[in-house]
Amino acid sequence: MDENKYVLCRKFVLTLISAENLPNVRKLFKSEVFAKVSFGGDKKTERRTKVDKHGELNPAWNSIMKYTIGESGIIHYGLQLVIKFYCKRKLGDRYIGEIHTSIKELFDYANSRGGSAILSLPIKKGSAETGGVLSFSYKFGLPIWEEKPGFWKKVMLSGASILLQVVGQATLGVDVPISFYAETNIVDTDMLNEK
Repeated sequence: MDENKYVLCRKFVLTLISAENLPNVRKLFKSEVFAKVSFGGDKKTERRTKVDKHGELNPAWNSIMKYTIGESGIIHYGLQLVIKFYCKRKLGDRYIGEIHTSIKELFDYANSRGGSAILSLPIKKGSAETGGVLSFSYKFGLPIWEEKPGFWKKVMLSGASILLQVVGQATLGVDVPISFYAETNIVDTDMLNEK
């Protein structure tokens, strides 16, 4: 196998189930909460849930996000899953808090349980816990080899991805995946968020 042409990866499926006891950052109107998911805070990997308009401080999304992650991002501690929570507002969304967790730690925990797990983690704002808790499930697939695209294919994929993202956001209100081949840690974000 030509390692210059292919990279060893695993599929990673993340389901944001719900959050509980979020702090109230909006005093006059009801809270409508959504989450943004990224790897290491990188905008190229960022995806978001729909806004929960009913649960207020206990939102439920059941939002499924699929990624392909390079094996190097799984076996080393550097790659972080970052999930940030916001309250939707017309005058600008208000930050609630976030969680950070290592992909390696998630993999090791799930691997001891057959490749998948359900976790509840505390949501923090800075170094302080907010009292809120996120419940999510995730699953890692078996190792697979993915072909790295050439330079011109990367350029074409980037252009097509940006166009699809703009059209998808404008017409469907969902984030369309952005291909991301700059690093071997994360190869691609797969498919649309499933409902």
